[in-house]
Amino acid sequence: MISIIGSGRVGSSIAFLCMSHVLDDVLLVNRNENKAIGEALDISNAIPSNSEFSIRGTSDYSKIIGSKIVVITASTGVYLKNRSENMTSQVDTIRDIAKKIKQYCPNAIILLISNPLDVLTYVFQKATLFPRFKVIGIASSLDSSRFRYLISKKFAMPQSLISNALVIGEHGDSMIPIFSGVSVDGNALSSMLDATEKITMTNEIRNYWKKLRIYKSRSQFGIAKQTYDVIETILNSKEILIPASIVLEGEYGENNVAMGIPVKIDKNGVSEIQIITLDESESNLIRASSKKIKDQLSSLSI
Repeated sequence: MISIIGSGRVGSSIAFLCMSHVLDDVLLVNRNENKAIGEALDISNAIPSNSEFSIRGTSDYSKIIGSKIVVITASTGVYLKNRSENMTSQVDTIRDIAKKIKQYCPNAIILLISNPLDVLTYVFQKATLFPRFKVIGIASSLDSSRFRYLISKKFAMPQSLISNALVIGEHGDSMIPIFSGVSVDGNALSSMLDATEKITMTNEIRNYWKKLRIYKSRSQFGIAKQTYDVIETILNSKEILIPASIVLEGEYGENNVAMGIPVKIDKNGVSEIQIITLDESESNLIRASSKKIKDQLSSLSI
């Protein structure tokens, strides 16, 4: 069973993908039980006729018992200026959710979607003491897909011709696109952009969500698909290579912080942290991004 905490746009979109692709039973958990039940009733009509699985809605955390995966999308409000502006209330909410998951589902793999993503990934892992490779923040893969999209748009070519578009670090204003590793139709991206163009594209990636909100209230489909891909990998015993946020213990020279780095995920969660070659500028940006997250954690007395 897949339990999804939060049945707003993102949570319900993830649930829809899981049910329509006949992945597993889904439980939607929401503090407003009627919201969870309503989304479940709607998504039930997207279940293929050959599916043996079902979806339910509830506010009762005891029903998550037995879940292989728990996805956390809960939010206390909409952020307007940056992903950290509701940090204190979000941390309180995640601590409360962490207690309930530890009580009812201590062996689950946890996928965090809520923001500020890296802070909450760290807080959840430290609150539960779950293995760090089973507490995974999903966001850097979304940032990477945005990077790939912007490259394809700039050079007017399909995304299939772009490889290794990777964004790491904080899921926030200090995220780092790794230009040095990207290939565009067999050519090195770094040789195709000057310094000014790289800065411009970096800012476009970091502010992508702001541009999107000019046209709709918030994103949902991109992060839902990124999360679904990880769920499908775990449940079907596959492997996937993506950047994701986990608590670091010396990797990339960082400790006592969670942030997005390249990882391999399999049926047990993160199976491997991949150490990639960074140029000097990228290494400096990683340290700066880590410091920003640590400063946020320090402000919470964590």
